[in-house]
This record gives sequence, structure tokens and C-alpha cells, in this order.
Amino acid sequence: MISITNYGFVIDNRRCIGCHACTVACKAEHDDPIGVNKTWVKYIEKGEFPNTNRNFSVMRCNHCDDSPCTDVCPVTALWEREDGIVDFDPERCIGCKACMQGCPYDALYIDPETSTAAKCNYCSHRVDAGREPACVTVCPEDAIIAGDMENPDTEITRTISEQEVQARKPEKGTEPKLFYVNGDEGSITPGTTAREEHYMWSDAPNRTEVQGGQREDFDLQRAAQSLADSDVSLSGGGEGDGDRARADGGCGCGGNCRCRGNGDRRYASDGGSHAATPTASGTAGGESGSRTERAYELLHEEARRVYDVGESHYQSWGWEVYSYTWTKSISAGAFLLPALLVVTGLVDASATLIGTAAAVSVAFLGLTGVLLVLDLEQPSRFHWVLLRPNWRSWLVKGAYIITAFGAFLGAIVLGWVLGYGSAITHPVTLVVGIALSTATAVYTAFLFSQSKGRDLWQSPAMPIHMFTQAVIAGSAVTALLGLLGYGGLVEPSRLFLAGGLLAHAALVASEIFTPHQTEDAEEAAARITRGRFSRTFWIGGIVVGIALPLIALAVGGAPALVAGAGVLALAGLFAFEYCWIIAPQTISLA
Repeated sequence: MISITNYGFVIDNRRCIGCHACTVACKAEHDDPIGVNKTWVKYIEKGEFPNTNRNFSVMRCNHCDDSPCTDVCPVTALWEREDGIVDFDPERCIGCKACMQGCPYDALYIDPETSTAAKCNYCSHRVDAGREPACVTVCPEDAIIAGDMENPDTEITRTISEQEVQARKPEKGTEPKLFYVNGDEGSITPGTTAREEHYMWSDAPNRTEVQGGQREDFDLQRAAQSLADSDVSLSGGGEGDGDRARADGGCGCGGNCRCRGNGDRRYASDGGSHAATPTASGTAGGESGSRTERAYELLHEEARRVYDVGESHYQSWGWEVYSYTWTKSISAGAFLLPALLVVTGLVDASATLIGTAAAVSVAFLGLTGVLLVLDLEQPSRFHWVLLRPNWRSWLVKGAYIITAFGAFLGAIVLGWVLGYGSAITHPVTLVVGIALSTATAVYTAFLFSQSKGRDLWQSPAMPIHMFTQAVIAGSAVTALLGLLGYGGLVEPSRLFLAGGLLAHAALVASEIFTPHQTEDAEEAAARITRGRFSRTFWIGGIVVGIALPLIALAVGGAPALVAGAGVLALAGLFAFEYCWIIAPQTISLA
């Protein structure tokens, strides 16, 4: 019989005293630098004096059974061991930060000394030697339980089977193996508490990161409904808490019950009051209470995050990434549209046109490659994506697509220079180019879908949207070519640009303004439309990028007017890419 081992963690919050011994032991065991943590403790406070309580939650890698970080890592620096531990090899890491986008729990960070990613690896070196992780050994209250979840005789298996346990974000489908006994909703769901500028004892390590994660326009009713619709248990505190009373006559539940009500009014997180959410029977405060009412009660208890660390994921993909998606759209579209026009017979086949389009395309593709390398923390290892590939990662697939497209464009330019006009305008050649440019345009959508930590990026329409953006960018390029003398391109460019902009507007509306499946996606969309990104989105993305170009195209088909509309559309695409990529990264994950 084959023995199956599957290691996991249980944090017993009934025992945890928030002493940070696990954090210190972890840093000492791995010699981690100041400012980063593989394991840390978050403090959440609830209630109002004298009826208050403080909840401690140990945060770390969840060692998921279906780990998104191992899927998206392009060089297999992260992998799942046979015993269930998700381990990490810094010697293979290229610092692409894709794992930080894939992890829904903010468990990974960039080590400032090695410029590679790092995370809790279950102290695999200790496990291999028959010892427990350092955090388990040092915990004075035995609040951290580690062991084999497949062995029915282990303490972790007995605890999971006998106690009601909670996991963070099980809806992500990652099958996390970090469980909490008596897990507090304010800790498990980051969006229920705001990140502050200051915590007890000291500031968070990175003021910019903390401010980037502040909750904006928090809607208590919406959050309560989202919580009620989830699979999270909405039971109160520990067993029997609702029946205990304090010796001074106050509530013994620490603010985790209904005793804070005042008639049919309840205190809200902003210091005001809200009417109690009606129960399913339509009466406020009924004994049975609906899940929505209970969720509302849990969230309105003035939960406060009073101690935490700066999260690592904020804007881990910065200007290089949203610039790269923009230049990639231009590169793909610059060849895609002229090739489509020639294949469909809308313009005459011209070696000069195809050669010029290929030259523009390869120039922007080269710029795309430069931006990709610049974004790496270990740029000298960039070639490992091709030489040490993890074929599950769309970073690898994309790298090979870009390489193939670049080689194709180089051959087209070379054929143009050498005078092989009939070969580069042959329909088969153009169809191959259309396929490669389309793949170049849309592969990033699948990379974003592997980033499970970014809910807004999970839109099923994203491949279509990225193809549409390539059509817009290609139309802008052909419009500029029309201004430079290719007169036959002006009218087709005008039509394709108008169609692309209308499709872009519809897709933006479907991805931003329609209801979203998760609270994080809803919050990211709200930050784009009415939060810190609203000015860039409305002025840059909508007015400059869609409205003004459509008005210009409607006015007439003069080459200068169409070219101007194309330039405005490109500027609008850049503004939209900025909002789309940065806003989801400002959502708190832990």
C-alpha cells in the first residue's frame, strides 16, 4: 500500500495569545531580513468599552492542494512536494512576481536581499529531518498544530474532524490547508476591516502600501450580503458565548452577539446607526435570524485592524506591466489589421505596406520585450523562461508566442528588404501572421486569469477585449500610415477604429459596471469608477479614449482627422490599462 502524506496547519484561535513567538522563530530559522515576514500575526479588535475583545490570527502560506502560485510560476521555482508542502527554490526564481498575483492570500513577497520571491515552506528542511516547523515548536500555547491530514491518528486530523474550522477564501478553489478554529470573520475576510496608516506600537513597514490598501466607499449592506451568500460559518464566538454574561453585568461575548442592539437600531462601523436588517420572516431581530442579518451583525460590530504588517502585493506589477500590455497591443495590431485588410481584399496587396507594418510591429514587440525584462527582479535570468519552462504557466506560453511572432516579423522585414514581395504578401503568409498576432494580443488574458488573487481580472470576456484593443491599436497605426501616404488605408482604418471603439466601450461596461461575483471585484471596479482611479478612467479612458475619437470619426474621414482619432484612442487605451492593472492590486488580500 502506498502511504500518502498531506501536511497542513491548524491555528487554534482559542489558545493564541498574540505573542509573536511564531513570527520571531520563523525569521530566526530562515534568517529573513527586517521588513518581510513568512509568518505574522494580525490583531482585530471588536466592540466598545467595556464590552470588547481582541482576536489574533496567524497568517502565512496556505500550502494549497491546488496552488495557483505553482501554476503561474514560469520556471518551476515553486512546486508541490509529494507530501503536500508547497516549496520554493530561490536559485530558480527570476523575480517576475507572477506568484504574488496568483496567490489570493498575500503569502509571497520579494526578499530585499536576494531579489527573489519567498514564502513559508513549512520548514521543509526540518520536516525532512523528522522535526516540526519552528513556529509549532516555539508556540507557548500549542495554538499551532501541524501534521499529516491523511493520518487519522494525528492531532491535526482529530482537530479538523472534531472542531468547526474555517479556511480563508475557499471559494477560490485552491483547497487551502491552513485552517482556523474559532476563526474570526474580521481576520479571515480582509475586506471587513480597513488598513490603517498607523497600528499599535509602530507604523506599518511601508506607508505607501498601507495607504494603497485603504478601503474606499465601504458599503456595509453590500458586504453583509456578500458574506451571507458565502459558505463561511456565521456562528458567533466560542461555544456557549451567547449565554455567558460578565460579572459587571456586561456582555460576555466580547461584542460578538446581538446584545449591542438598541431597540431596532444597531451601531454602524462609521459611528452612526442603521436599522437592523429584517429576518426572513420580515421582523427585525427575530430569534431565527436570516444569514444576511447575522452577517450584518458580525460586520457592524466596529471591527478594527489594530496590528498588521504591510502587504507585499500592492502594485507588484507596476508601470512596466501596463506599459507592456499597451505596447503589445500596438505590436499585434500593427500587423494584424493591414494583413486582415489585404486578405479580405479591402486594400490591394502591397509588399511595402506589409513590410512597413511588420517593421512597426517588430519595433513595438522589441519594446514589449524590454519592458518585460525590466519588470523582473532578476533580469539576467530572463532567458530561463524559455530554457526552464513550466508549461502550465501562461508566462511561458506567452514567451514562446512572442518569440515566434518576433521571428516571423523579422522574416517579413528581411523578405521585404531583399525584394521577396510576392512571398510576404502571399495569403498563407498573411494568415500565419494573423494567427500569431492574434495569439500575441490575447495570451495575456489567460495569464491574468491565472492571477487568482485579482478577482477583477477573472472576466471571461478578457480575451475578446484584448483582441479588440489590438484592433483599435492597429487601426490607429494604419490611420497614421494613411496620413503618411498610404491613402487607401484611411477609410478602412476609420471603419475598424469606430467598430473597435464601440466594442471596447461595450466590453468596458460589461467588465466594470455589471454586478460582480465577489466583493473584491466589486470593490476594484468601484475604485476605478468612483475612487482614486476615477479621474484617469473617466477623463483618460472614456472621454479621451472613446468619446472624442468617435466624435472625430463621425465628423469626417479626412486623413488628419482619422489619424488624430487614432492617437486619442491609443492614449485612452493606456489610461484604461493603468486603471485595469493597478486598481485590483490595491485590494487587501490578508
